[in-house]
Order: sequence, then C-alpha cells, then structure tokens
Amino acid sequence: MTIEGQFIGWQTIGTGGDIINAFSGTCLAMSMANIIGIVGPVFSRETLIIAAFAEKVGFPVISYAATDPDLTARAAYPAFYRTVPSDNSAALSIAKLFVKFNWTSCVIIYQNDAFGSGGVKAISQTFHNNGLVVSQTIVFDIASRSIQGNLKVSLISSSARIVILWAESMYTTLIIQSALESDVLGPLFTWILSSRVPLNAFNRTFYKKLVGILTIEPTVGDVLSASVNSTLLSAAYNIWNKYEPESFPGPANVNNYALFAFDATWSLILSLKKLCSRTMNSSSPCISTLNASFCFDNRFLNSKAFLDTIIQTEFLGVTGPIQFSANATHRINGTYYLAQNVQTSSNGVDYVPVLEWTDSDDWRPSSQPKAIVWPGNSLLPPSGHAKLTGVNLRIGVIESIPFTTVANVTDKYGQSTTKLVGYVSDLVQLLQNKMAFVPTIILVPSNQTYSGLIDAVENGVYDMVIGDVTMTAARREKVAFSNSIFDTSTRIIMRTKVPNTVDLFAFLGPFSFSLWMILLIITIFAAVIICLLERPDNPALQNRSFMSSVIMSWWYSVGTIMGYGADFQVTTAAGRLLTVGLYFLSLVLVATYTANLASDLTISKSKNIITGIDDIKSGKIPFNRIGVRVGTVGEEYYLREISGGNRNFYPLSSRKDMYESLLNGIIDASLMDSGTGEYVTNNVYCNLTLVGAEFDKSAFGIVVSKQWLYGQDLDVNILSLRESGALDDLKRRWFQLCSCPDTSDTSTSLVIEAMGGLFLTFGVISILSVFLFIWKKRFRINLHKLFQHENIIRFYGHIQDDSTYYLFLEHAAGDELFKKIKSNGGIPECLAQLYFKQVVCGMAYLYSLGVAHRDLKPENVLIANNDIIEICDFCWQHLFVIKQTKDEQILTTYYGTRPYMYHQKTPYRGEPAAEIDDCGLRI
Repeated sequence: MTIEGQFIGWQTIGTGGDIINAFSGTCLAMSMANIIGIVGPVFSRETLIIAAFAEKVGFPVISYAATDPDLTARAAYPAFYRTVPSDNSAALSIAKLFVKFNWTSCVIIYQNDAFGSGGVKAISQTFHNNGLVVSQTIVFDIASRSIQGNLKVSLISSSARIVILWAESMYTTLIIQSALESDVLGPLFTWILSSRVPLNAFNRTFYKKLVGILTIEPTVGDVLSASVNSTLLSAAYNIWNKYEPESFPGPANVNNYALFAFDATWSLILSLKKLCSRTMNSSSPCISTLNASFCFDNRFLNSKAFLDTIIQTEFLGVTGPIQFSANATHRINGTYYLAQNVQTSSNGVDYVPVLEWTDSDDWRPSSQPKAIVWPGNSLLPPSGHAKLTGVNLRIGVIESIPFTTVANVTDKYGQSTTKLVGYVSDLVQLLQNKMAFVPTIILVPSNQTYSGLIDAVENGVYDMVIGDVTMTAARREKVAFSNSIFDTSTRIIMRTKVPNTVDLFAFLGPFSFSLWMILLIITIFAAVIICLLERPDNPALQNRSFMSSVIMSWWYSVGTIMGYGADFQVTTAAGRLLTVGLYFLSLVLVATYTANLASDLTISKSKNIITGIDDIKSGKIPFNRIGVRVGTVGEEYYLREISGGNRNFYPLSSRKDMYESLLNGIIDASLMDSGTGEYVTNNVYCNLTLVGAEFDKSAFGIVVSKQWLYGQDLDVNILSLRESGALDDLKRRWFQLCSCPDTSDTSTSLVIEAMGGLFLTFGVISILSVFLFIWKKRFRINLHKLFQHENIIRFYGHIQDDSTYYLFLEHAAGDELFKKIKSNGGIPECLAQLYFKQVVCGMAYLYSLGVAHRDLKPENVLIANNDIIEICDFCWQHLFVIKQTKDEQILTTYYGTRPYMYHQKTPYRGEPAAEIDDCGLRI
C-alpha cells in the first residue's frame, strides 16, 4: 500500500508497560524513519506521556486500549484518538448493572496507575449520579504487586458485598489468587472484573469459589449482531493467515483489542489517503516532516490538516462505525460491552456470555441467552450487602411482659429450667430462621435502665438489644435502630374500681321497670283492639274462643313491635291502620333498645378523674402523684412536654414498682407504652385501666451500633416479616389476649316521660282504627239497604252486640250456582243464557247506582224460586261513582277471590264493559 509512491511501513515497540520504555522507543523510532502516526499505546499511563509528546511534534496517536477518562478532552489532547470506549462508558454500564439487580454499594480494588485511578474516578462519579455508593476503595500496588493492607479484613469490615476489580489482566490474576487464599470470593462476595484472566491459572480446588464471577469488557459490534465491515474483516483475516499463518488463531479466537487496533490503523490509512488526495495539485508533498537529531525538535508539517482529516473521516470498521468527535477523543458511537459469567463446564470452569450492553440500550440477555450462575451456584441474584449468615451475635433482652418473660419449664425428667418466652423470643427465632445467624441471648440485669441499654450497645457490650426500646432522636445520636418491630405510643394508666356482681337481668337495663310495664299494657290493649277489629272477617281468628283470639292478637302485637311480625296478617282497613301504629312503636323502641343495650355493654363503669394527657398538663392530678419510670421515654416526654424540665414527678425504678404504687394508692397515674399497657390491664392487673387517647406515637426498633455492617440485611428481613404478616401474627398472639372479666355496669335506662309522645301517638291511632272499623261496617250496611232489584238479594235489617253484626237477608230457596254447576258437570246452554241475562241485569243495576261488586263468582250467585238469579255477598262492594259530581274514582286495591280476579290486575275504573267482561268469564 503506497501513498505518493511510497510504501507505508511500520515499527513495533515493546514497552513492557514501562512509561520510560514507551517514550524512549518512540524517540528512537522517530530518529530512524518519518513517523506520521502511532497506533497505541496499550496502557493509559503510557498514553498520558505519548499523547502530550505527539501534540508537540504534530502527528496523531490512536490508541486501541487506553481507557483512562482523563484522556477524554480534545482540548487537552488534540492529537489523541481511541477506538476503544472510555472508562466513562464502562462505568455507566456497571451502574446500569447495579440498578438492574438492585445493588446499592460496592468495594473497588484498583491498580495504582492512570488506568486504575481513572476507572475509580469514573465509577465513583457515575455511581453518585445514579444514587449508588462506593463504600470503600482498596489499592493494589503494581510496583510491589500486592494489596495495600489486609484484603480479608478490608472486605469483611465493609457492608458491601459486591467487589469491582479494576486492574489489567496480569494484575487481576494476582489479586484473584490473593482473594482465594483469603477466602473472600464466593459465596460471600460477588466479584466484577474489568478484564478476563485465564482460569486455568488457578488450582482446580478453587474452581468452586470462582463460579459466579462476572467480567465486563468492551467488545465489537459483531458479537451483538450490530453492523460491522465484514468484507474488510475477511480480507484482513486472509492477509494475516497468508503472511503469518503461525500466529493466526482463527476468526473465533481473535482478541477484541486486535480488532480495535486494526480500526485504529485503518483510520490512519484512510485519513492519510484522504489528506493526500486533497493536495495532489499542490507543489508540496502531503507527507512533509522536519527531522532533527533531538526527537523533540521533529515536526510533521501538515499536522493540523492531518488531525482535522482524521476527525472528518467516517467509515464502518471491523468493530463497528468509526467517527471521532471534535470535542472528545473517543469514538462517537459503536460502544458495546459484553458481560461474561464464570460457570462450571466439562473442563472445570469457563466464561459464558450472559448479558450485552450498548450505548443506545440497557443490559439485555446475550444472543444465546443463558442463566447467570451467582456465587454459591445460586440462580438468585445476591443482595449486594453484608449478611448475617453464620455470624455470632450477642443479643441483649430486657424482661418486660409480654415482650420477654422468664418462665419456668419442667422437662419430662422433672428437671426445672428457666426459659425466655414472649414476643422478642419469637421474633429472634423468625429472624434466625431467615438469616441463619448464631444468637447468644443475654437477659440484662433487672436494674438496668433503658438509657443504660443504649450505652451498653454503644460500648460494645451487646451486638444488639431487642425489646420495647423506643426510637428517639437523642438515642440515635449514640446508636442506630433497625426498621420498626412494633409500632407504639404512650398511654396513661390508672386504677379502676372492682367489677360489680354479675346481673343476670342486665338485658332489661336499657328500659326502666316502669317503661317495661307500660309496654306490656300496650301490647295487651293492642291485642284486644285487633281481636275486636279482625275477628269477624279474619279466618285466622274465627272458630276460636274469644280468649284464644285475644292471645293470638297479643302474639301479633308483640311480633309487630319487635319487628318480626306474626304468622297471620290483618285483613281489615282498621286493622292495617292499627298495625301502622305498632310499626311506629317498633321503629322507635327497637332502635332505642339496641342503642342503649350497646351503650350498656361498652361504656366504662368508672368515672376517672381525668380523661387524657391534657388534664395531666393542666394539673388536675398533683404532679407528685404522677409516677414516671426513670431512664425511659416516658421520663423524656414528661420533662419535655409537661413539666418543662422540672423533675416534680414521683420516680419509679421499674414497671413492677409502678404497678404496686398504683395499686397501693401511692400514685394516681403513670405513663407507659400502649402495647404493654393493653396487655397488663387485660391479662395481669385487671384493676388497672388505660385512660384517654394515645399520644407521643413512636416505634420500637432493634438497637445496634452505628454504621453496623449488617444493618441493611437486618432491615430487609424485618421489612420482609412485616410484609408477610409475620409481625402482625406475633402481635395477635402476644398482645390481643384478654383474661380479665368485663366490668361494664353503667345504666342508661329510659323513663316514661322520654316516650310520652310515642305512646300518645299510638293511642290516637288506636282510637282512629276503632272509628274506622265502625264506620266501614255501617257504610256497607246502609249501602246494601238501597238495593231494590229482583236479581239482587234483599236486605231487611240488622242487629249487633258488643263485637258482632247480624244481617237479615232475603231467603233464596235454591242453592249456589257453583254447586249446581259442580253437581251436574255443567248446565244446559239455554239455562246458562237465562242465568247470564239475569246476572247482567243485576250488575247493570248496581252500576247504575255507582257500585262495584268486586267479588262476582258462581259461589256468590244464588238461585231462588223459578230460576230467579240473586246476586249476594257484598263484603267487597265499593262506591266508584260519586253521584253529586258523576266523577269516577279509580279503585287501586285488590279485592275478591284470587282465581276469579281478572280485570283488577290493573286499576279498575268501574266501566260497564269491565262488569260485562266479568260476567262472561264467570258464567
């Protein structure tokens, strides 16, 4: 390949990673040939010097491996370019990986040169921008080839369990070997490497601990099925295989950095060709150098034009699209990363591609997706933080019913031992089952205050304290707290009076005795009225003695008042009106009884001298009669909210002291947490009670030291117990018990005066019902007197006694038309016509008077002498025409015998056609 008739040559310089070797080799090469560009260097620490030197002499440097983000700015390094992505892109891909797996922090191990420090800088900044944390950095000294400090101690003391190793391959092997010897690889830690190392460099006995390692390296577009110049790539492979077959490993085994190097070389060649094509007509050559014996004095005369041409040159390379920016030294696009996972294979362990990332997309499964195997051969992603698995913990607990109680347990051999039981013991067991730590539970001395417990954790006496320890701002200055294990508040506890003797007739309490007597009299009165109103017409009360009818009516009255009704219904208008009055009684009495009964069962029977914390603040109880336990949250609240720092309360040393002081009358009230207060007043001290609403809401938490390594693991598992309902189950088991008897006995009986208006209303309705009944009977009798027609049965008169009307009607010698039809299986048509004509005549007469029969049927048609038809039984008759105005009245109620009801399915307007229609249907 020639430019202006000259072959393009090259020289290779081996630097061994040494900056001086890189610089001296470059100077030596310049003294021997016209150097117009450099492909390389490999290391960032060398590039910092070579790129600055290249700017001075004027030729470009295109690196294929230097990733230091400090080399990014074009203004600082105008002659520098790189085909490999910057570490800024690598840091972004790692941050996205952390977000994908919900990791929040990491430890970074890095080599102490430009590559290592640049990587840490890029990762730290990117993590900060994404809400992630670099909790610790550990330095690997490339001069001594060792970790600075103790690797195991540094990692174990960190709360993070994700380790990012940012080192070159040869140093990575040494660091991994040191980690294997310190046992800080899997399954406790998850390592992410910036470069692959040969796995066969390690002893096979360590392969199990290597499983789960991830590597994140820049890759070429072909791996992600992105566009690459496959023609150029094939040509390059053919040339390589033709001229150096002994070094050609095959297309599948070519290192990605070799392809980045090819694109860097091809970029120089295309840019030089493009530059020279522009100066073909120029008198001066495109390649013109000023050589000197001192390499610093050499100059490439067309430097600016050449550097600008490189930026303007754009092509599809073997790694992807190649184009450089005028503001940054890295390629504009074509940034790809591949995550590989160390997994077991037939040969031991091997790298398996699992995830892919591009600058235009997030992490996604590789083209041949495989599940990620995490440390410990787990398929579940690690949490990323320190876990308590296998850790020995000294757990301090304080005796406090029902959180922790000392119980005597007798085994099957009769040996008696003490055992800690309660909410805290069950909680420790749940946490141990989930987290697999090794607990040593220590019962703290009974004279230990809660403030002393905080100091004990701060001083390392206990790893944690679990109990009814309230989280406060003052305590957080000394120690840390876990997520809430029990939501609480403060309540006032006081004495209550001894429960009264059980009243077997307490259910009568809602009404006074006099009111119950009035109700009894009312039901009897209503029963007599109903019997008088309903007995003549209601089949349910007929064929009974008068007393039996009264008892049935009393049953109806009681059932209606109670709201459940009886097994028969009233049939008269007067009876229905009386039932309305009973409904009024039922509506008010039942509701009032229910409300007062509920009040009797729930209202407290003692009248406390205070109703809440505001009464204590206002001094309704002398302050020296208020007991406060020293060293508790209650003391802090009292001094802060009640006394203004004045210790004018009665000091208490323990809960037992508080209970005894209350029962013995030494104090009148005290402050305690709501959970324990509800338990002891419901199960232990039945003659103590909680008064008023809760206040000073807070929560109990597990006390641990500040910056505790396992704090996140503890919080996550407590939150898991809360979400699963396990904490609620514990609370129900230990706190929602009640063995004390109910002492409610406050009476709220009503007196007669409160119901006077209701009884007056019922009395008025009862009188109206009687008047309605009498008027209805007389109306029908008087209306029947008016009928004077041969086809209407004649009415001659009536008499009545106390409860019965006796009617005197015309005697029909024949029988009912129904019986004649039934006995003969029908009647001749000619006779039917005769009967039909007479029925129509009778109905027409009734209609002329404005009367509807409303129950026309063969049973109500009598046959007199000479086959004269007489219509009878006018129980349901109704006047539907008011003669004075001739206005028709709509009959909206249903009357008559159901099988014969036809026209009354809709409101009946008393039209002749309807009556004739009835006659036709019946005859």
